[in-house]
Amino acid sequence: MSILAGEQLGHAFNDYWLFKDLTFGVAKGQRVSLVGVNGSGKTTLLRILAEKLKPNEGKVVKEKGLHVGYLEQDPDFSGQKTVSDFIYSLDNKQQQLIRRYEELIENPDADATELESLIHDLSEANAWEYEHEIKTILQRLSITNLDQEIKSLSGGQRKRLALAKLLIDNPEVFILDEPTNHLDIEMIEWLESFLTTGQKTIIMVTHDRYFLDNVCNHIIELENRKIYTYNGNYGYFLEKKAEREASDASTLQKNRNLLKKELEWMRRMPKARSTKSKSRIDAFYELEDKTKGNTSNQVIELSTKVARQGNKILELEHVAKAYNGRTIIRDFNYTFKKGDRIGVAGKNGSGKSTFLNLITGTIQPDTGEISIGETTQFGYYKQSGLEFDESQRVIDIVKDVAEYITMADGKTLTASQLLTHFLFPPAKQHNVVSKLSGGEKKRLHLMRVLMKNPNFLILDEPTNDLDIDTLNVLEEFLERFTGVLLLVSHDRYLMDRLTEQLFILEGAGEVDVYSGNYTDYRLEKEEASKTASSIKPSVSADNVSVKKNKLSFKEEQELNKLEQELPALENELKSLLEELSNLTNHVKLIELSKKIEDLKAAIDVKTMRWLELNEEKENVPRGT
Repeated sequence: MSILAGEQLGHAFNDYWLFKDLTFGVAKGQRVSLVGVNGSGKTTLLRILAEKLKPNEGKVVKEKGLHVGYLEQDPDFSGQKTVSDFIYSLDNKQQQLIRRYEELIENPDADATELESLIHDLSEANAWEYEHEIKTILQRLSITNLDQEIKSLSGGQRKRLALAKLLIDNPEVFILDEPTNHLDIEMIEWLESFLTTGQKTIIMVTHDRYFLDNVCNHIIELENRKIYTYNGNYGYFLEKKAEREASDASTLQKNRNLLKKELEWMRRMPKARSTKSKSRIDAFYELEDKTKGNTSNQVIELSTKVARQGNKILELEHVAKAYNGRTIIRDFNYTFKKGDRIGVAGKNGSGKSTFLNLITGTIQPDTGEISIGETTQFGYYKQSGLEFDESQRVIDIVKDVAEYITMADGKTLTASQLLTHFLFPPAKQHNVVSKLSGGEKKRLHLMRVLMKNPNFLILDEPTNDLDIDTLNVLEEFLERFTGVLLLVSHDRYLMDRLTEQLFILEGAGEVDVYSGNYTDYRLEKEEASKTASSIKPSVSADNVSVKKNKLSFKEEQELNKLEQELPALENELKSLLEELSNLTNHVKLIELSKKIEDLKAAIDVKTMRWLELNEEKENVPRGT
């Protein structure tokens, strides 16, 4: 039984119908992905289902009192000043109690009476578990400064804040428009787990195929103004879509053969005097419409020329960069070789975009040298996109780069012909940019980059807002690309398919060079973590008897000290937790809670250092 449904939905912009007569329903516990090419109306359909947009035709039907949460591509924060204002809703009693509690425990001069009363109220409202959930969500999405003003946030921070608020509110139906945009890979993997825990009902648009495949159990495809439903994940959808297209192609060919015969009959100019003749004429026009409406989907074509590449491509020697005392890159060395296909991975804020800007000369290193070969021609697809003049025509944006473009096979195309290759038909070419969808603007940006025939291609989050069909074609082009490829992406599928080596930004300026793709790296990391967790730090002779030359004398001393400290700290933590369970005095409760948090943090830091030293001692490969 559906809890949210669309009945005969239709919507148009500027007399152009995105879709008509769509009827479908979403049952409780279904996790639905809406797929389709850019410009097919996916975001519009989500906005209609979230009741942010009224359809031109049809209506949305939902269960009475159903709570629907909507994550927009560009969230609206009007009326909200700080992160805290947005996170904690005024009409939610539990959230307001938690907000006040967080404010008081951060204030050393807090009123003890008010705090004691608040602790009682939180218990009465069963809000302690909810408080823990809120902290976990904020921490996982790297939202730490609740007093920060929203207007000072970057686009990525704003999207993560909107996602955090939606997850905290935990609606009965999640409507998510590109939820993985601006998340790093670790965040995406956590979000997968969050959304698949429990019987959550989800409707989403995403380009991330691993995420889609792992989360969704139902696919709705929007194509040629109609919908097709598939009861399964993305892999199942691809299989059944291929079968449907084969069947449609067969039907189309039969219709065309029949139309040819009927056309000969029509050309004899039958007079519609009899009911039989009139019905046959009507059937002819109906068949003609069907044949026109079933033309095969256009496919974007990528085949630009690659400039000649010399022996020297790009060399980085002892490169370092810091901002405001924070080290982004420290003493990094690398010589790029022909055919390098490198992925850049790391958490948000680790410096990936800074690294790309150093390579392209957008910013200069503090120390070290970056030497670019004479024949190296960069093509830089920036995450921020191009600053388009919204009133400029699409074709003029292309002509600003070149009137003619040489393709891989040596053919020369006009700007208009190239736009057609990129699925911008003549009607759209003369439209202004403001009428393009977000994905179409990204496609136009990509086309401008490739027009310059680069031999060193740098792609910073190229998958954001592109439809899956365009991504598939982009991947095929990049697999054939003979130049150097440097890719920053949270899309694990893209990283796995296109890269053979990783630069992993670990933070604090460290960059590890790993041979293999992202899945190889994750599997090796998980295996190393399992091995390390099975070894308990202790002072036994087994742990300290074997010494190798991998560690210096000072590091050996540090390791021995850690192996004595860690068991003592863990015993201290155990004692404090036992003491906490027996406390009733709220002042001591707060003091002890803070002490436990500090002790846990110290244990985490020392354990990580112990693991690092043991890896070096045992000569465990770390991908360097």
